[in-house]
Amino acid sequence: MKNKIIATLAAFGMVASASAVKINDNISINGFIDSSYNNYDETNGGVQRETTNTGIDEVELNFLVNAGNVSGELHIDNNGDADDSLYIEQAHFTYNFDNGAFVTVGKFGSTLGLEREDPAGLYTFSRAYNSFNQRRTVNNTGNVYNLGDVDGDYVGEGVRFGYAGGDFSASLALINGVGDLEEAHNIGVGGAAGEDDYDYELSVSYTGIENLSVTAGVINTSAVDSKPGDPADAADTDIYSVNAAYTLNKLLIAGEYTSREVDGADDLSAYLLLLDYDINDKLGVALRYSEWETGAATESDKITFAPNYAITDSLGAIVEFSAEEASGGDEEDSIAIELTYTF
Repeated sequence: MKNKIIATLAAFGMVASASAVKINDNISINGFIDSSYNNYDETNGGVQRETTNTGIDEVELNFLVNAGNVSGELHIDNNGDADDSLYIEQAHFTYNFDNGAFVTVGKFGSTLGLEREDPAGLYTFSRAYNSFNQRRTVNNTGNVYNLGDVDGDYVGEGVRFGYAGGDFSASLALINGVGDLEEAHNIGVGGAAGEDDYDYELSVSYTGIENLSVTAGVINTSAVDSKPGDPADAADTDIYSVNAAYTLNKLLIAGEYTSREVDGADDLSAYLLLLDYDINDKLGVALRYSEWETGAATESDKITFAPNYAITDSLGAIVEFSAEEASGGDEEDSIAIELTYTF
């Protein structure tokens, strides 16, 4: 069974503080190694294809620093890209004021999204809105809805202002994209000097009802201006998202709704429903249904059944069966066995 302490903390964006190995009074380390066997049978445009993959999906090592009112995190990651290289997934430091307010500066992920950053925070092998064989691929169809995925589009560099106290927490982040997303802002369309405005994310969470958590927010991505004679300006994008999770004895009930609005284009939306039941301390089972629009008249849906088992306190296993169907008759049946070692 996936480590439920890790998964619960990840849902609130605090996974970096869980199960860390202490080096000294100021530095600790945690991380994970994620591996899998997966097979999918796909029918796309009338063409059938079967693919099998086995290997290491992702390795991550996190350095956590605390010194007085200042804390910092450095996440070094290898997520199985073609060049098999290490990169800095996140790097940020936070100053905590005594009244519950805080300021974070650096490279960090979104606070939105029910499915959080890493495999250690998921109840399933695949994510809700991706095709099975595109689980690790950036910018694929459906990835725009995976707000918590730092291996996707939703990581940026900037500053986050926040407050956490009592039943409420809130934050406002002013960010630029990284990599290709940052380059698009700085260069602009057709080589013009782009509009280097900050994107922003606003989120609010409420935990005032026992066993219930609710988070809602918006992400705005500003357009890139073009110069006269160049192609048209890029469009502003607003993403609105709300998710809630309720624990009833051994049953977790969770849901999420996301709406994506792009200037001059059709509004699109996605939602998921998740049930996770702990049969005992080691064995659990997750059931998830997700549906997402890929165009004005096209959509995909997926149902996932995923038993999970805690082999040890640090080693968890998931067996996943998923069936996905898209508009036009394309479909995909998949199976995966995942092992995740956390430390």
